[in-house]
Amino acid sequence: MAGIFGKVLIANRGEIAVRIIRALREMGIESVAVYSDADREALHTRLADEAYHIGPTPATESYLNIEKLIEVAKGSGAGAVHPGYGFLAESAPFARAVNEAGLVWIGPHPGAIEAMGSKVESRRIMAKAGVPITPGTEDPVDSPEAVLDFAAEHGFPVAVKASAGGGGKGFAVAFDKTEIEGAFSRASREGEAYFGDGSVYCERYLPGPRHIEFQVFRDKHGGAVHLGERDCSIQRRHQKLVEECPSPALTPEMREEMGRAAVQAAEAVDYDSAGTCEFLVQDSEFFFLEMNTRVQVEHPVTEEVTGVDIVKTGIRIAAGEPLPFRQEDVAWRGHAIEVRLNAEDPARDFAPSPGRVTAYREPGGPGVRVDSSLAGPGLVPESYDPLVAKLICSGSDRESALATLRRALAELRIEGIATTASFHRAILDEESFLRGEYTTGYVAERMERLKIEPAPPAEAASDPEREVREVEVEVNGRRFEVRLFGEVGTFGGSGGNGRAQAPVRRGGGERRRASVSEGTVAAPMQGTIVKVLVEEGDSVEADQAVCVLEAMKMESEVRSQKAGTVSEVHVGAGETVKGGAPLVSVE
Repeated sequence: MAGIFGKVLIANRGEIAVRIIRALREMGIESVAVYSDADREALHTRLADEAYHIGPTPATESYLNIEKLIEVAKGSGAGAVHPGYGFLAESAPFARAVNEAGLVWIGPHPGAIEAMGSKVESRRIMAKAGVPITPGTEDPVDSPEAVLDFAAEHGFPVAVKASAGGGGKGFAVAFDKTEIEGAFSRASREGEAYFGDGSVYCERYLPGPRHIEFQVFRDKHGGAVHLGERDCSIQRRHQKLVEECPSPALTPEMREEMGRAAVQAAEAVDYDSAGTCEFLVQDSEFFFLEMNTRVQVEHPVTEEVTGVDIVKTGIRIAAGEPLPFRQEDVAWRGHAIEVRLNAEDPARDFAPSPGRVTAYREPGGPGVRVDSSLAGPGLVPESYDPLVAKLICSGSDRESALATLRRALAELRIEGIATTASFHRAILDEESFLRGEYTTGYVAERMERLKIEPAPPAEAASDPEREVREVEVEVNGRRFEVRLFGEVGTFGGSGGNGRAQAPVRRGGGERRRASVSEGTVAAPMQGTIVKVLVEEGDSVEADQAVCVLEAMKMESEVRSQKAGTVSEVHVGAGETVKGGAPLVSVE
């Protein structure tokens, strides 16, 4: 391989960049990392053989800057570009630019990306290929009235989806005719804001499905296989939180049938890389949802059960090698579960919680794998995806994998920010999850009943005049770790057994909604204004949404806490605001 790709640029950041760098090193290929201002000290920049600065913190000026990425790739002598997931991973223009620059794109050809990137077009292709799809419109709908017409034929509820959407963005559900206009507006607005395409289509909404995806490979010689399924049903706002392989719900017969459909989907667009076909499963029926033309966040659970390295296999396919195995060679052994450790606070409706991690310790032992953006204390920027790390636990069966997960979560230590670890600990005490009886509605249906641990107060981290020190003490022969808080300089360094920590400020997400001071609605956290919902002179009610704010890929409504008249609008769509910044004044 080293003779084919001497060097590969990774056009990404975070844990996936680290994962790819490690795969390249094992293959004898040099790696080139890129970083923005916010990622100067990031782990991926330290692990790569070379690292290049590509711009300011905003992704539009760094990780989404195609011209700069190509410039760095060529200047560094890289022969190929790996996009990872997110950012430009499913951008056909970027894939073409890479190829036109004389470099190899480690991913499917641009035509496949385009075909599967349009939800309307991909449904049309799948129907022609004989892959089951949910009833829906063949073409985009251009008005709420068209949605109402679809509902009159197929009934409620109706899903309204952005044609270019994904990851839960550009997706809304109308449960009756009073919700149609809002669903149409939201799906179109998010499609335009996140993907530059406001066109939407309608589908029959399945009330209680499981979300099950199949890992597929197809090489440049026509060889195709699937590696079985991943159950991704536990999700919030269509963002996955837990994934497992195999699914507790599939029979061997259904697995075989869905696997064939996934391979048919790949063959229908002449696919030539690693990819994932996503399906919704309702009772004994399954329906094509979308195809992700890239490596998935949750790929490790498949690797743990099949023994196939998905990242390395994708690189070999890009180099023109045939698949090294056939379908009959694929075997599934044991069970694996992945939980996403996001910088979000489950006890506060998953509010974003970016900032500095002051203490970090990964679990270990048999059956434990951690794919992380950190190797110790460090920064989780508020400008990017909230994923900090992935904890993957495996065992001989589901029960043993769950036992390993319980132990690993007990060993895990992340301090300074809130994470979703508390959610994962809570579901391990919830009977329906333990039985494997859950659907995509799991979080919405059970969240209020889960015993979520509140995030510990970050007293020292929130006060620049204070510092924290940890010391070990023994009481009656038993060892305890004690945290001491004091003014800066109190502890005079880090002598003895203590570990001194510099004062840091906890970032983001301390309140879910904006506070009101003298009638001013303020931003609850740093983010980007997606839309302003009011104008000067408008009358508003208490708890009425006045702005839509996006932070760490999560869109939230910011509400007025009192009724009155809008006297001034301080922001516009597209503006970046800091936490506490005035958005709207209400008198």
